[in-house]
Amino acid sequence: MFAFSLTIFWGACLLFLVQPLIARFILPWFGGGPAVWTTCMLFFQVLLLGGYAYAHFSISRLTPRRQVITHLCLLALAVALLPITPGDQWKPTDGSHAAGHILVLLLACLGLPYLVLSATGPLLQAWFSKANPGVSPYRLYALSNVGSLLALIAYPFLLEPQLARQTQAKGWSIGLALYAGLAAWCGYKVWHSPGADSKTSADDDTEAAPTLTRKLLWFALPACGVMLLLAITNKLCQDIAVVPFLWVLPLSLYLLSFIISFDSPRWYHRAFWLPLLIALLGGVTYNLYTAESHPNITPLASLYLGTMFVACMVCHGEVFRLRPGASRLTGYYLSISAGGAVGGLFVALVAPFVFPDYFELHLALFLTAALVILVLRRDPSLPFQHGKARWAWAVPFLALAALGYGLADVATTSLRGAVSVTRGFYGVLKVTEAERTDRARHHLTLQHGATIHGLQYQSVERRTDPTSYYTSTSGIGRLFRTYHPEGGRRVGAVGLGSGTLAAWGRNGDTFRFYEINDDVARLATSTFTYLKDSKAKTELVMGDARLSMEREADQQYDVIILDAFSSDAIPVHLLTIEAFANYQRHLKKGGAIVVHVSNRYLDLHPVVYGIAEKIAFPAITIDDTESSFDDDGFYGSDWIVMSRDAELLQQPLLHDVASPPAEFSPRVLPWTDERSDLLRILVSEPGSFLRWLQGF
Repeated sequence: MFAFSLTIFWGACLLFLVQPLIARFILPWFGGGPAVWTTCMLFFQVLLLGGYAYAHFSISRLTPRRQVITHLCLLALAVALLPITPGDQWKPTDGSHAAGHILVLLLACLGLPYLVLSATGPLLQAWFSKANPGVSPYRLYALSNVGSLLALIAYPFLLEPQLARQTQAKGWSIGLALYAGLAAWCGYKVWHSPGADSKTSADDDTEAAPTLTRKLLWFALPACGVMLLLAITNKLCQDIAVVPFLWVLPLSLYLLSFIISFDSPRWYHRAFWLPLLIALLGGVTYNLYTAESHPNITPLASLYLGTMFVACMVCHGEVFRLRPGASRLTGYYLSISAGGAVGGLFVALVAPFVFPDYFELHLALFLTAALVILVLRRDPSLPFQHGKARWAWAVPFLALAALGYGLADVATTSLRGAVSVTRGFYGVLKVTEAERTDRARHHLTLQHGATIHGLQYQSVERRTDPTSYYTSTSGIGRLFRTYHPEGGRRVGAVGLGSGTLAAWGRNGDTFRFYEINDDVARLATSTFTYLKDSKAKTELVMGDARLSMEREADQQYDVIILDAFSSDAIPVHLLTIEAFANYQRHLKKGGAIVVHVSNRYLDLHPVVYGIAEKIAFPAITIDDTESSFDDDGFYGSDWIVMSRDAELLQQPLLHDVASPPAEFSPRVLPWTDERSDLLRILVSEPGSFLRWLQGF
């Protein structure tokens, strides 16, 4: 028992440690958006299905001894293909076809090791049953998920803050070699077990073959769980940042639901979990209706993560209730894995083409409720199945119809007033038109997720006015009003939005924008006219800004502006010491780097100030509170201006409104490509869960 338990546990640890590890390597290459992790999760789900399919084929077609030989040979080949770290040749040249590029990259670098590890659960449980006849293997599945959960928790709290990425990758490679040795130990036990030369047959199980409906539920319930997992992870990452902690937290709760459900039937009681699910579905629907936000992420994250966990508990608890005998174990796990893969495929690849916004969350919530009712409807033990009590079924069906109507109405309402809605790999872009009785205030707004990315008045008199975060009283506006080098300004801007920054262009200036999203570029050059109307020469470079700058010759910028946001999320790879070293290469002596740090959930000030101190750039913060908020086109903003030219920072327009110097926690270290710690800068209230986490 010990050999199989240890091997299954260790294999699960490796399987889930490598997920955030490999994603951390490739995230900076594809703009740092939430879709990078969603695409990675699709790869992991499909390879997991492949591993389960291999295990099912191996167990049903091969004798145990041949299974051992085949698996150990594949493991030896996987070890020979190490390391898994992707080389620079995999870096994209632009932002197009990102999902396909990511999938091919992962397949080439990680494909075989991940496939072989994925087969661990069902294959070694079958080996265990062969070596220990009559002993249930299902608790080993719970143990597997315990290993996965511990690995996920260890990554953001222990491994990521303490170890560089390359060190993590080397450690994982050593771990895979150790796993191969443990698998050989288990193979030795199976090799010498009775009947090791005979195939296992489903006929050995006296249980009747499962019905088609039962098999479909094995598939559909896990599919809903994965849809909810990815949809809610997308929401959290879009609103905060795309970092391992926010991948790990939902995935950990997802695995925890598997652990609890598959450990023992005593943990899943419908009388407790179903009413809780109903209450949370109502809470999420109400939140979607009101589009309610909160300056602290804890209440909102708790609602969505709680709903996901309870829904997954119900889905996985019902799947466990429908489990077959041990001889049909691999087919059962194959169905569960297939459901997960299809759920991931739908969210990552199908939903962006089917839905104009992130409505897969709405669909997953509705399907979960519908499947629960279906499961209950086919359960003959329920009292509502016979006699007059059957009329009680009208209540859940009416509730389901109400939920469906509410979610559909939420989706329809969210699109109301939109001039255009575009969804792509990098998120949802929505252009809305605000008509006012005052013609001068009639404007178009570009929105990415929950964040405004630009606003332009439509009247001829005002359409060149710098608006939103770029007004004359903002940090960047004050810098442009102050800084007029001879021969014009050469400006490098990371992030295009609607192109509002170009409104500050003057004759002789050059504004060079870096933008990864083709849809943003299309809207900025067609729907909005800032680029066309600018007096400056405007240039547009497509692709990730950091990769583009790494390939370019020195640009000799007077000003570099970092303003790349995906909703409220921030691309971490643009705020590392290595990234700033690249910016310095392109910056003229005495030039300025300006960082837009406005954010509802993250306090980026200590990170940027830490980097400024590291590279010896004096910095000041300009918190714009003077704008006229009676006008739709003005938003408050926080900008950090850093420059080695002390005289520039002493100019009255900047110095007189700079915020007093603040002291930051010494525990918030400057970010690097190898290490970044988001937990330390999450905005949290005293006593909140996030405040507790920050204490570690």
